[in-house]
Amino acid sequence: MRSAVTISLVPEASGGPFVFWHDLAAGCAQAAELGFDAVEVFPRSAPELDVALLRSCLDRHGLKLAAMGTGAGWVVHKLRLTDHEEAVRRRACAFIGEIIDIAGSFGAPAIIGSMQGRTEGGVSHEQHLAWLAEALDELAPRAAEHGTTLLIEPLNRYETNLIRSVADGAKLIGSLKADNVKLLCDLFHMNIEERDIAGALSDAGRLVGHVHFADSNRRAVGFGHTPMSPIISALRRIGFDGYLSAEVLPLPDSNEAARQTIASFRACLQ
Repeated sequence: MRSAVTISLVPEASGGPFVFWHDLAAGCAQAAELGFDAVEVFPRSAPELDVALLRSCLDRHGLKLAAMGTGAGWVVHKLRLTDHEEAVRRRACAFIGEIIDIAGSFGAPAIIGSMQGRTEGGVSHEQHLAWLAEALDELAPRAAEHGTTLLIEPLNRYETNLIRSVADGAKLIGSLKADNVKLLCDLFHMNIEERDIAGALSDAGRLVGHVHFADSNRRAVGFGHTPMSPIISALRRIGFDGYLSAEVLPLPDSNEAARQTIASFRACLQ
């Protein structure tokens, strides 16, 4: 398992659970100085991301790109894959597709979390799931062209009523034609939705493609009360060799959140 830390380039998401903010070069430099293996980047959009700068920063500091988020599609542009308007769904797919291409050029997956949307407006839950599955089956081959995966992230009940649990995500993946969609298992969301976090990870097995390494209060691991030993044991049992990535609040500040994360990562994996 490898370590990663988040960098948000989305001003509209200020106050959200990302460690480093606004400055890609500075975030990469700090991540490397602390000993992280990779960064997870959240761009405002594909056209607005300075891809040459990202590549230069990763190369200069010996970092990898762990994943790339698509959440700005919802936060900034109000796009969802399950919007009732077909034209909006099409724009949502186009937005994600452009990010898949950039992430894929670095050998990294793209994340679909908030852009999954939610059941609302008198349209059935089943129809929303059908729209989501249709979008994933359209987008996943684009990731496959780059030899990478597409990640779907179950979110807690306060953020969606669509894919909330690991079991929900696994069921959705099982309904797809695509075979390169995996789960992003966020320990903060799991702390709310799962009866047994380690058990849910064990049940998901090889479907686990990425982990957001966060404590119960969405702060860096060690600043909350989630017991990590059974979680790490479960990840080892299923052969998970991906990233534990800190999508956490920058508290008490970004540097301290990052330092606490890497210290906890090393302690958990020793």
